[in-house]
Amino acid sequence: MKKKKMNVQFLGKFKSIQSTIFTGISLLVLCAVLVVTIVSLQYTRSSIFENSVMYTKTIINQMDQNIDSYIDYMENIASLVSGSEDVQEILFQEEPDEESVHRLREQFNIILKGRSDIKNLGVLNLNGNALINDGSQEVNPFLDIEEQEWYQEAIKGNGDSIITSSHVQHVVEGERPWVITLAKSIKNSAYPKEKGIFFIDLNYSAISELCDQNSMSDTGYVFIVDQNGNIVYHPQQQQLYNELQTENIDLVMQAESDTVQANSGSDERLYTLSKSEKTGWTVVGCTNVEELLRTSKQAQSIYVLMAIVLVVISLFISGLIAKNITLPIQRLRDSMVKVQEGDFETADVKVSTENEVGSLTKSFNVMTHRIQELMEQNVQEQEAKRKSELKALQSQINPHFLYNTLDSIIWMAEGKKNEEVVLMTAALARLLRQSISNEEELVPIGQEIEYVRSYLTIQKMRYKDKLEYQIEVAPSITAVPIIKLVLQPIIENAIYHGLKYKESKGLLIVKGYEENDNVILQIIDNGVGMDDEKLRHIFDRHKVNYHSNGVGVYNVQQRLVLYYGSNYGISYQSKPDEGTTATITIPKKGRENHETI
Repeated sequence: MKKKKMNVQFLGKFKSIQSTIFTGISLLVLCAVLVVTIVSLQYTRSSIFENSVMYTKTIINQMDQNIDSYIDYMENIASLVSGSEDVQEILFQEEPDEESVHRLREQFNIILKGRSDIKNLGVLNLNGNALINDGSQEVNPFLDIEEQEWYQEAIKGNGDSIITSSHVQHVVEGERPWVITLAKSIKNSAYPKEKGIFFIDLNYSAISELCDQNSMSDTGYVFIVDQNGNIVYHPQQQQLYNELQTENIDLVMQAESDTVQANSGSDERLYTLSKSEKTGWTVVGCTNVEELLRTSKQAQSIYVLMAIVLVVISLFISGLIAKNITLPIQRLRDSMVKVQEGDFETADVKVSTENEVGSLTKSFNVMTHRIQELMEQNVQEQEAKRKSELKALQSQINPHFLYNTLDSIIWMAEGKKNEEVVLMTAALARLLRQSISNEEELVPIGQEIEYVRSYLTIQKMRYKDKLEYQIEVAPSITAVPIIKLVLQPIIENAIYHGLKYKESKGLLIVKGYEENDNVILQIIDNGVGMDDEKLRHIFDRHKVNYHSNGVGVYNVQQRLVLYYGSNYGISYQSKPDEGTTATITIPKKGRENHETI
């Protein structure tokens, strides 16, 4: 009984909005922090490991490229030296010319002095002809050159360079250095079956320096194996001896990807591989997995600490939020109760709770009705404003055009061109009569064409022989109604922006015809045309040219869309120096599904 009472008391606490909000936010934050922390820990470990692997791959690939470049350079030296006539003279003549011997010695000396990484270089054949380094060294008399692996591979290479693994070189008497040998065969130009050898012994330290240029990690290192699994280079030189090897060479050679893991626990290793197509060598980067993840562990510790701090802060903030939220709600309820004393109807939202949310809902219903009324009022005001703007657009006329026309009349009067004065004055009177009149919103297309004809008459008299026009309108559409002042602004735009800047005579054609259930009106000019950039901005409001008719292309388009709908209006086709075609499309049956303005 007592336990049941305690449960009732616990549940009773959640009747308060404050306790509900606090409990809800706290649980939410705790769950979110827990999930984010777990995901972050896993992602961080995975991300750091992947980034470390990618970094290691980059280093290994760079080392591989450096080694290839180094071998390329040595091959170039080998090709340069072995291709000389002096080499042919020394190797294949019984008594070589002293000058040839001297020149080759000098060349060898220059190379040796300039390259500390070269231990030996020389030419030799089985007949005993040889020149090594500066000529002072002798070929080891106890060495069977034919038994040397590098010599056999070079002969088989048939002129191509070969590169060996690390080995002890016996070719020079009294010396046993660890080297990597690059060699190539040299054919006798007179007797191709007779061959010699050019070789370069590279110091073991040369490869070591290339591998030490990039840092792997504190305990990471790089070693190189050839295609047969023999170690070419290892920072622990004792690894060159098979009996002392501790590396997982078999695992490396059998790897099908560029990464492979070996061992386990604290000795778990990650091998990153990069195989050279040139040398056949595989550059291997070895790193300790535990070391790679050391940064991950540090980051994980930080995440856990941050999670604890966030939970503590969140609990504190949740209490403040829960306490403060109820106060604005209560004040809002009191404010909305005052609104209820007005002439507003009760909202339709059902109230099911008796707490602060219930009171807020009742007030919200009242507010909703008021907002609806304000929105309807605003719509009506906007509709009235739209109608006023439409009427204003229809009544606009460019004063510059009027001034220029009157100036032209004055000039013609001063020139006693009475007939032209009468003609232009009559055309201007007709133009003003239709522009200023606001009695009718719609006019027949025939009347709009007459208005355009008056306008073109004036422009023709102003521009004289620079302007010609044609009006080709089908009689069947002349009675179709159209909103006033649609064609004239488009024609004016064509004259001022298309024909005015044309050096030769301009031609403007006004066409009108039926197409399906629509009426098509086209204004075609052979003016300067427009590029794609101008076409994209032709309907931009800020692009309206106020030196032309004040209605402008933008305003005409707005009027057409307002009256007929978004499926109708103006479209343009134009190319630079080829003219422009403006096409106006309106429904033949007039305005549909729109209120009359």
